[in-house]
Amino acid sequence: MTLDQIVEEARHWPPEKVGELVGRLTEDLHASDPETEAAWKTEVDRRIEEIQTGKVQGIPVEESLARIRKIAGL
Repeated sequence: MTLDQIVEEARHWPPEKVGELVGRLTEDLHASDPETEAAWKTEVDRRIEEIQTGKVQGIPVEESLARIRKIAGL
């Protein structure tokens, strides 16, 4: 099958099946080594602890979006 044939076939599939196909195809693109995964988990755990203990405060989403718009010039 050509790529065009695959795409055309997938257009007739239910959205959840297309999503599954995309997920499977991109899985390897986003895979990282176990050492990197462990480092990210450590970082995420640290950030969660900082928020839960009050060491840092979150920023309301409205404020975050306003900052992004300002930076982006929107």
